[in-house]
Amino acid sequence: MPQSKESYPQPFLTAYPHLAEWVTGAGWIEVGEDDYIKSLIRVLNEGGMIWESSGHYANLDEALKAADAAIAGWLEDNGFSE
Repeated sequence: MPQSKESYPQPFLTAYPHLAEWVTGAGWIEVGEDDYIKSLIRVLNEGGMIWESSGHYANLDEALKAADAAIAGWLEDNGFSE
């Protein structure tokens, strides 16, 4: 069961607000890569993958910010933003 956004630490909510919104009700993310999956972060919902990272990032913060921006765009494009 997803946690509420309020249960996440404030620095996380501030840095990745759309990511927090996504994982508390819209879908989930997967983090990690191996020999078969080259993307570091994947954003999914019941309909499938909506975004996956490409290339390399300097650090995890940069990758999570890219995912947060992708989620923001998806939410807007699909009529979920204010």
